[in-house]
Amino acid sequence: MNEFIRIEKLFCSLNKVQVLRNINISLNKSEFVSIIGPNGSGKTTLGKVVSGIIKQDSGDVFIDDKNIKDMSLPEIGRKIGYLFQNPDRQIFAPTVYEELSFAMKYKKTATDIIEKRVNEILNIFELSHLRDASTYSLSQGEKQRLALGAMLLNDPEYLILDEPTTGLDPKRKYELSKLLDSMVNRVGILLISHDKAFVLKHSHRIIELYDGSIINDKKN
Repeated sequence: MNEFIRIEKLFCSLNKVQVLRNINISLNKSEFVSIIGPNGSGKTTLGKVVSGIIKQDSGDVFIDDKNIKDMSLPEIGRKIGYLFQNPDRQIFAPTVYEELSFAMKYKKTATDIIEKRVNEILNIFELSHLRDASTYSLSQGEKQRLALGAMLLNDPEYLILDEPTTGLDPKRKYELSKLLDSMVNRVGILLISHDKAFVLKHSHRIIELYDGSIINDKKN
């Protein structure tokens, strides 16, 4: 497989508390990896360090052989799409359509392509009826679907998804499953989740964290 992310001797603390201890992982494209572990084990912190959102104390993270210490946050964002556990933290546009179209407008994508791709995402996530709705009026599940859709429209090479099934009913969880299955041949996926059934269904590999350390890393 094609190694895309390499983590070496990573240590990270938050508010003077050690959260990650000596993490060493290689993550490949075309691979679905899940990180599991109890609350406070360091799962979300690890995802945020790899995404450049949190700075580590020591150790290195390489994305496509480039050290993230030498990359800006927008550079990392073009490579890695990060879905926050709380979608309110990444939705900023006033309407659903503006949120979905923002990245493509910023890249000066042709209007007809923007329309086509936004409509595809609206259909996939069953948000078509909310196209012009205020993002502040959405339910938690709708916000989750919108945040994921907006991230996918930015065409990242790797996805880090922090509890993406939160707020999804069984039907929409099934739709998310189909979408991720269709993408895993094109991008790498790192899932952070407590949803054991979802993890077992999709993962090629499961990494278990406990108290900031890797205690298990196995094929599924």
